[in-house]
Amino acid sequence: MAFGLSRLLRGGKKKEHYALSLDIGTEFVKALIYRIEKERGFVVGVGRQRQRLSDMQGGKVTDIAGVIANCEEALSQASEMAKVAPKQCVIGIAGELIKGTTTTVHYERDHPKTKITINELKNIIGKVQNRAFEKTRQALAWETGYRELDVRLVNSAVVDVRIDGYRVTNPVGFQGRDISIGVFNAFAPIVHLGALQTISEGLGLELLAIAAEPYAVARCMGLEESPDFSAIFIDIGGGTTDIAVVRNGGVEGTKMFAIGGRVFTKRVGVELDLSFSEAEKKKIAYSSGQLNDKETEKVKKGLASDCQVWLSGVELALGEFGGSDLLPSRILLCGGGSLLPEIEEFLKSREWLKKLPFSRQPKVVFLRPKDVANIADETEKLTGAQDITPMALANLGIDLVGEAGTVEGILDRVVGSLKE
Repeated sequence: MAFGLSRLLRGGKKKEHYALSLDIGTEFVKALIYRIEKERGFVVGVGRQRQRLSDMQGGKVTDIAGVIANCEEALSQASEMAKVAPKQCVIGIAGELIKGTTTTVHYERDHPKTKITINELKNIIGKVQNRAFEKTRQALAWETGYRELDVRLVNSAVVDVRIDGYRVTNPVGFQGRDISIGVFNAFAPIVHLGALQTISEGLGLELLAIAAEPYAVARCMGLEESPDFSAIFIDIGGGTTDIAVVRNGGVEGTKMFAIGGRVFTKRVGVELDLSFSEAEKKKIAYSSGQLNDKETEKVKKGLASDCQVWLSGVELALGEFGGSDLLPSRILLCGGGSLLPEIEEFLKSREWLKKLPFSRQPKVVFLRPKDVANIADETEKLTGAQDITPMALANLGIDLVGEAGTVEGILDRVVGSLKE
């Protein structure tokens, strides 16, 4: 079963200027087709298809054929709108077993007065990445119980380069003794990674990358241009909550846990004695203040305990980032599950912050589509927090379709050799 709508325009537009992002979520498949012009993306097609309960669980694919069918429907909707069917695609990956962390390694040069060359930079990045790859892979294998051979590198990026403490974007030509390079790596069990690769093959797509979704969301605001930017990103999907911590413009790491919108929907179903699909409608109505007073009181009371458990998950995840450094005092929310009123309410409470190293009460803000760097929506269909993730994936895709910079190009070659 291959994605490719022969009845659509195939010769009128240059396909190499178009790409698509595919957010295969627990609750929905979301597809965006965007045109790339001068390092910016313009969304020209949007598709959205609900998943069955048996298709996905906790961000993991459980029925490949079912997910492919849903993806085809979402892609068909987007293609009908865009009048073009591109093949190059970025797919997001999530789930509690997806682990992301930034490893920073210091390298002392023997001849600090000589200028850094491309060959020297390649050698340094190779050493950094080999060390980070082995260290992180072994840690993930120990944590999850998976054998090392069952774990694969998903995506990798240089997030910080400093020479004698001075931050640079391209160290070639600089002099200095100490080079510090921070590399973000995301790892996943091969069973999950392989499922997404099989889906892309079934859809007939050219896979540019499989990207860790919390990393994509954390990078969606153009952090490379804001070296002082720090924030906590929380993306609440149907099956998981994804957290990314950004300090000084670099992604420090990501955490995920398997509590999302479906947990809250099931609670609404229990409180109002409804089927899952009916409960989902009631949950959406509750989030927008459209339930009557009696139902509102029942739902609010029932959700309190589940939201407290969810908040405990956030607290545990952020506790691993504390250490001796203060956590960023800004929380940026996105994802369909974030629209539940209790989410913002619980995050704004003070009680849960006592065990975490915040300098002050963090400000809670919802991400909006216009906040995503380099992506403009020409369809006017992307309206809320639930649309941020596919837009963030599209933002990553712009760089993948274009030419990589010096550092990124070297890292790509090093990562390619590691994967082989």
